[in-house]
Amino acid sequence: MTALIRAARPADDAAIEQIEAAADALLIDRFGAADWPPPTSSLERAAMPGFVLVAESTTGDAAAGPVGFVHVLEIEGHAHLEQLSVLPEHGRRGIGRRLVEAAVAETRRRGHRRITLRTYADVPWNAPFYASCGFVETEPDSEFHRGLISTEDALRLGVHGRRVQMTASL
Repeated sequence: MTALIRAARPADDAAIEQIEAAADALLIDRFGAADWPPPTSSLERAAMPGFVLVAESTTGDAAAGPVGFVHVLEIEGHAHLEQLSVLPEHGRRGIGRRLVEAAVAETRRRGHRRITLRTYADVPWNAPFYASCGFVETEPDSEFHRGLISTEDALRLGVHGRRVQMTASL
C-alpha cells in the first residue's frame, strides 16, 4: 500500500472524524480514560483557520480513501499542528511521518518560520515521535500558546500525563 498526501476535501469530513476517533482509542486504552473528549466535528474543524492534509491509501491505480490526516491551525500569526491521526491498522508504516513532513512543507510555503504542537511527553507515538521529526520541547511564549494550555486544563488532559509544547523551526 502507498499513501498519497493531498489537501482534504469536504467529502473527507466523515472519514477524518472516524480516523481521529480510532486513533484516540489508542490513548483511551493506554490511559483508561473513560472521559476522553470526542473527536472534533467536521463542522468545527472546517470553521478553524488553517489547513488539513489527508493521507489517502492507494492500491494500484485506485484510491481507497483516507487513512490519516494532519490539521494545522493558523491563528494570530502562529502555525500550530493541532491534530495528527492515522488509523491504527495503518500505523507504523511511515504515514504519520509523511503527514508531518507535508504539514511542515506547507507551513513553510505559507510563510511561517516555525510550527508548534502540544502533546504527551511520555507516550512513544507522541513527543518521542515528534522529536524524531525535528521538534524540540519549548516553553509557551504567547497568549495563543498559553490559551492552548487553558483548553487542555479544561479538558483535563493533564491527568493522563505530562503535556509539553514542541516546536520545529522552518
